[in-house]
Amino acid sequence: MASPDTREHRALPEARGERLDQYLARAFPDLTRSRLQGLIADGHVLCDGKSGKVAQRLRGGELLTVHIPAPVAAIPQAEELPVSVLHEDRDLVVVDKAAGMVVHPGAGHASGTLVNALLHRVKDLSGVGGELRPGIVHRLDKDTTGCLVVAKHEQSLVALQKAFKTREVQKTYLALVHGSPPAEGRIETLYGRHPVNRQRFTGKVKEGKPAITLFRVLESFEGAALVEVDLLTGRTHQIRVHLSEAGYPLLCDALYGAGRKAKGAVAEAQEVLGRQALHAWRLAFEHPRTHKLLSLEAPVPEDLTAALRLLREAAIPAGPPAKAKASAKAPAKTARGRKR
Repeated sequence: MASPDTREHRALPEARGERLDQYLARAFPDLTRSRLQGLIADGHVLCDGKSGKVAQRLRGGELLTVHIPAPVAAIPQAEELPVSVLHEDRDLVVVDKAAGMVVHPGAGHASGTLVNALLHRVKDLSGVGGELRPGIVHRLDKDTTGCLVVAKHEQSLVALQKAFKTREVQKTYLALVHGSPPAEGRIETLYGRHPVNRQRFTGKVKEGKPAITLFRVLESFEGAALVEVDLLTGRTHQIRVHLSEAGYPLLCDALYGAGRKAKGAVAEAQEVLGRQALHAWRLAFEHPRTHKLLSLEAPVPEDLTAALRLLREAAIPAGPPAKAKASAKAPAKTARGRKR
């Protein structure tokens, strides 16, 4: 467990007129501005020995004292839940999130989440936001599987969040979609919440944040395709929305593909899946401490593998069993072996 920490810093003359919270965020880049605002509000920041205010203006030259209490136990409880770890070191852990697992406790999900599992699994948490909890850098939907990186301490969280925000992280997904998309494409739109259904997002807005999705078809089937997707931005539901609005919704996506009817092998594949066909396949980023490239790959989950097997078998023409078996394996090998 991390110990309490007290830091002192003399405000520079050029800090005159700057807000206390903004200045401290620059002086202590390992602490987020929201974390510093909380410390100030709780009376843990002194300006020349007096309690500071979040929005107070500095004169320049003040002695700033920041006391960081030892992290307290997180409200979520540790639970012994299965979780697959792809990589772990003293700064972070990368997990292969299972389908059906919510990332963070919230309304209707007070337990059974990835955070609950990590509180039990990870023994060297140093604290994030003043609590002994893992720092969720990014999220995956409940039914999306694959690579997800989690910070063990505040410095790692700040660095990783910055890398995600500045698009320095390579995120590659596998998606099984309806229809016959072109061999490759780029979808670039403004992005925001749907004006009518507030549970949905859309790329058909006049004002919003930019969203960019690249895709490439790895295998084509009758009525479906396996596509590799690279995210250049990370908006909520981005892949599901962009592919759906392009005419190629994910199999089993109840929110963005409910109107798409399936038949034959595609219908059978949906029965096997039972959840949106999206997998966070690869994740590559610069390690926040060593600055070396860390590249991870999450194995294709069993349900998606089974769905692909059905589609491949349906696409194989009648012939000798040995020849059919070889044809079924070839597309997967080609997709996996592509140099990046």
